[in-house]
Amino acid sequence: MSRLNDEWKVEKHGPLEMLGEGLHTVAGEIVMPLGHFPRRMTVLTLRGRRLAVWSAIALSEPQMAQLEALGSVDFLIVPGASHRLDLKAWKRRYPTAKVVCPPGAREAVAEAAPVDATTDVLDDPTVAFQTVPGVGDKEAALVVRRADGTSLVVNDIIANVHHPDGLGAKVMARLMGFGVKEPQMPWVGEKMFVKDHAALAAALRAWAAEPALARIVVSHGDVITERPREVLEKIAADIAQ
Repeated sequence: MSRLNDEWKVEKHGPLEMLGEGLHTVAGEIVMPLGHFPRRMTVLTLRGRRLAVWSAIALSEPQMAQLEALGSVDFLIVPGASHRLDLKAWKRRYPTAKVVCPPGAREAVAEAAPVDATTDVLDDPTVAFQTVPGVGDKEAALVVRRADGTSLVVNDIIANVHHPDGLGAKVMARLMGFGVKEPQMPWVGEKMFVKDHAALAAALRAWAAEPALARIVVSHGDVITERPREVLEKIAADIAQ
């Protein structure tokens, strides 16, 4: 795990892009030996022009101005213990923002910033914050149901890293199963925190049954828009074996 950033440290990242109704994303990078590994931040606009920032990444000031134009940063969601890299800097910039994480990540996240909640406190009927079943309460997910379709936002239970940049990133993506050929659950994550394969597979199948599922937003790699239902069902089948 990378050392936590105390200051606002901007690494290479792309633009703030709109994925759907009140849903934006930014693709960034983590510098690593011999390469750059992709990471992704998701920004959700809640009712009342409040923003929930999932897996926060320090952005350049022009992009931050665009983000702040969407609303007030009210929530910083840390979806897993390894996604707290820029949390200190974000909490310093937005001291009134509530830090939210899954229960099993609370101790680790608290090393970066005090945790305000481990349950759904977003107060938006179109958004459900969930603790992912079967992983020791260590991973969170969001189900966003809006007029243009349903978006599933997940963390390290699914990766879709088709184009790792640099030798180090390529080795990591392939050896640890970060979805170089197709979306998959990284095997390193499966070994580290999956406690109940059947429960996790059932959760994936339940998400696949969402009638208007349009996309899966992952923390590492490209957004999945092609046959998201089939992706979830395949990963569920792989996990259940």
